[in-house]
Amino acid sequence: IVLDRVFAILAVFSLVLTFWRWMVAQRFPLHRRATLPGALPGMTLLKPLRGCNAETKRCLRSWFAQQYPGPVQILCGARAADDPVCGVVRDLLAEFPEADARLILCGENLGANGKVSTLRQLEPHIRHPLVMVSDADVEAPEDFAACVAPLLAAPGAGLVNCFYRLANPATTAMRWEAVGVNADFWSQVLQARSLTPVDFALGAAMTMPASILRQIGGFAPLADYLADDYELGRNIARTGGRIEFSSAVVDCREAPLGWREVWKHQLRWARTLRVCRPWSYFASVLGNATLWPLLWVLSANNPMAAPFFLVALLF
Repeated sequence: IVLDRVFAILAVFSLVLTFWRWMVAQRFPLHRRATLPGALPGMTLLKPLRGCNAETKRCLRSWFAQQYPGPVQILCGARAADDPVCGVVRDLLAEFPEADARLILCGENLGANGKVSTLRQLEPHIRHPLVMVSDADVEAPEDFAACVAPLLAAPGAGLVNCFYRLANPATTAMRWEAVGVNADFWSQVLQARSLTPVDFALGAAMTMPASILRQIGGFAPLADYLADDYELGRNIARTGGRIEFSSAVVDCREAPLGWREVWKHQLRWARTLRVCRPWSYFASVLGNATLWPLLWVLSANNPMAAPFFLVALLF
């Protein structure tokens, strides 16, 4: 009886948390486009690169093809001249000869985090008042930078995040992972934002004023952190900068992955969340609106348990 009541309480609590998450997700204007201004401040795009796959060229091309009403500088950083990604970048430089873009070799080892090491070596070449950092596997719509930049004009804005989706789930394992990313992850982030001001960043594409980047000491303080995007957001939030979210969404494209690789992804993300935000990690277990109702159904003779489980599945 005691176990039945415990599972019943957890089932109700998980459904409340899920409904709350659905409400905040409904209110967020995902994919909505605003009228764009006629001119925007110059932007420098930093692309730390290492290795490539069949999707890399498509992803990088989307950044060269941005329709941005202002000057854009693209800095692609690779750690070695023989990295195959250098050939991809050179092809794009030839395809877009009018672009203000460079391939920079970043061979120094400036910390445990290789991505941050590359960013630190790209940092001295920044020439514009806005800075965007984007991962190599991210493809952006052509108006993405133009949608993000105006958000930084608001007083107190320190960094603009965006949500992302897994756009090419080529295997069953990747389709399973895509459900969590495309339908669950972003709503959890918005749920957290409804409780307290956001003090972290999401790494797919992050945009900030160059002045704030200099104020926090640049990328150097992130050199030995695995979750560099999270720490970048925290450092900016500590200065009083507000973390914003753009309604524009980018796509993440990966080479086909099997169950082993996807499981490693999930473990790495779970461990990172557990270390960075232990309370959120714990709450993610309590908010599982499938697990707790199912356990209640299996443990109870209560006739209400099964219908409750069906309601939970609808969410």
